Amino acid sequence: MSQTVAVFDIGKTNVKLALFDHGRLLWEKTAPNRVLLGPPYPHEDVETAWNFFLDALREAARTHRIDAIVPTAHGAAGALIGESNLAAPVLDYEFAGVEVIEPEYAKLRPPFAESLSPNLPAGLNLGRQLAYQKWRCPDLFAKARHFVGYPQYWAWRLSGVAVSEVTTLGAHADLWAPRQGQPSSLVKSLSVEHLLPPLRRAFDPLGPIKPEIAATCRLAPETPVFCGIHDSNASLLPYLVSRQAPFTVLSTGTWVILMCVGLSLEKLDPRDDTLANVDALGRPIACGRFMGGREYAVIARGGGNPEPGALERVIASGAMALPCFTGHGGPYATSKGKIRGDVATRDRTALATLYCALVSDLMLTRMGVTGGDLIVEGTFAGNLPFCQALGALRPAQRVFRAEDAAGTARGAAMLAHWPPSYHIAEPGPVAPMSMTGLDAYRKAWTAAVDKIAR
Repeated sequence: MSQTVAVFDIGKTNVKLALFDHGRLLWEKTAPNRVLLGPPYPHEDVETAWNFFLDALREAARTHRIDAIVPTAHGAAGALIGESNLAAPVLDYEFAGVEVIEPEYAKLRPPFAESLSPNLPAGLNLGRQLAYQKWRCPDLFAKARHFVGYPQYWAWRLSGVAVSEVTTLGAHADLWAPRQGQPSSLVKSLSVEHLLPPLRRAFDPLGPIKPEIAATCRLAPETPVFCGIHDSNASLLPYLVSRQAPFTVLSTGTWVILMCVGLSLEKLDPRDDTLANVDALGRPIACGRFMGGREYAVIARGGGNPEPGALERVIASGAMALPCFTGHGGPYATSKGKIRGDVATRDRTALATLYCALVSDLMLTRMGVTGGDLIVEGTFAGNLPFCQALGALRPAQRVFRAEDAAGTARGAAMLAHWPPSYHIAEPGPVAPMSMTGLDAYRKAWTAAVDKIAR
């Protein structure tokens, strides 16, 4: 039976409404996501995003019956909610001003062995955002009844039901103890236990959509709203139900998230920005991350993919990109990126491609990944030379690419009928390809990187 699922997909760069029926994309609409400068601090432009979603729902409902709604959002955001509205704006995770509380916050942060969450800059640790709001915005904080992850904010706004969910609490937030499957000691240290609503699973229906939203958007009043999920974990869902461990998914966009299913957690090192995320079933997953999409854009001076043969030209030239170009993510976030050697303007995308493949390979090696399939999904799946370079760097693993720009939203849509009974589309294999001089280039790049302090 047909079931059309509407997904609210809130990324750092864009917001999207996408409709799916048994995994098939039916309709989508996208708009830029904005950050407002303040006051009281830089924050997500929630109201513009909300109005976009209402307008998009109305438009979609003219031609489709919407049977369920599922939200997914990036992990480094949470919402303090009051009786009926936000108690405080949703803080932008790139706001470095939160670091002013660091001496006090450092005393409360759980050790890495407990949270498996590295100490990240700005607001990338959600617990630091919460502490900042409590200590520096006490009047706003006092109005809060709940603190929820960003996907669950949208679920609450649609349904009126406030819940907690592990994929967001467990996404480098300092707020979750993955091995114990419970909130970390930080929750008690901050005295915010009362703000965390009951825990629900990502695939739990929370209730029907609010009547006024149903009427405004011309939806059936019984349309269910589901709990929702952290976006990288949404990308992982199709593979959790269609593949046997071990395997690794590279979820790519603004960030590259390396999710290594079946890998031991023992080699995780906070200095490398390797950590444990928590999947939709509550299981810790070894992960690494770097801001690959944004670094690519800086190195390439824009977007686009390299032309055939461009990677070999860069390798032959010896030109290299050395980390880090964004100040966020990966083993060398505190180092200032630089280009060594000369590279033609037309080959900047090839240099960026090599850089992102080398950083991915480096992080996988440090995490202890030696086998299992590698699946590239998201933006970099459309960059065949990236997938080929990754395959050449890691010949013991088969590389696949999911040429699906809607991968995150498609995964989230699965939550409305979990576990899915329909066929999951397989990613396409990437043919192995040797690149002349790549081994020597990697050795030289690794030697240069080894001189950079972590």
